[in-house]
Amino acid sequence: MYEILTIVILTVAAGICIPLGGLIASFERFHPNWLELEFRHFIIAFGGGILLGAVAIVLVPEGVSGMNGSAVAILIILAGGFTFFLIERALGLRRRETPQLMGMLLDYVPEAIALGGLVASSSPIAPLLALLISLQNLPEGFNSYREIICTKECSPKKTLFFMSKLVIIGPIAGLIGYYFLSEYQAVLSAIMLFASGGILYLIFQDIAPQSRLNKHWMPPLGAVVGFCVALFSKMMVINA
Repeated sequence: MYEILTIVILTVAAGICIPLGGLIASFERFHPNWLELEFRHFIIAFGGGILLGAVAIVLVPEGVSGMNGSAVAILIILAGGFTFFLIERALGLRRRETPQLMGMLLDYVPEAIALGGLVASSSPIAPLLALLISLQNLPEGFNSYREIICTKECSPKKTLFFMSKLVIIGPIAGLIGYYFLSEYQAVLSAIMLFASGGILYLIFQDIAPQSRLNKHWMPPLGAVVGFCVALFSKMMVINA
């Protein structure tokens, strides 16, 4: 019961960052030019840095370790990247101009499943993964809100309500990982590696190109800051 409660708390906390990021983005009239240019591009790059940090610091190392260093891990990462490419082509993400929203969901679900399995196996890395999911959902929620508002005829209230409903995805995915995958370490590792490949594809296909802003230095620094936040989070867990 304690483990189930832990999963629900961690995944809900991570999921709440989605509408929270959207809420922050809704204050567009505070300083519209600055928000739309410098800050929005900084947030996009920051989210990309967090995702890259999650891949490099948690998902790939844990996934490879769980598969005992097998070269199959490389094939799974490649499969993840290629699968995300096929999903993007099938859904026409670039035409719909909502890569941040779909990217958020595509990495949130497998990460939450892996989180449930890690909690069940009492892995010390579980709280770190939950923290990184939260950190990446915040900027992704921010960017997704801006995408939805710009590409669809949705009011701010409807958009935030829609994003709030996405919170429930985390606990459901986490409990699936807990009940069905906790005893299958190889499967959990494969999920983390598969998600890593997909995340890497999304970073360089959609997120990184959007973050660039001509003659501005702030967005690239956002990627550096995001990666450092992920690294600092792991250092805190190791030294705790």
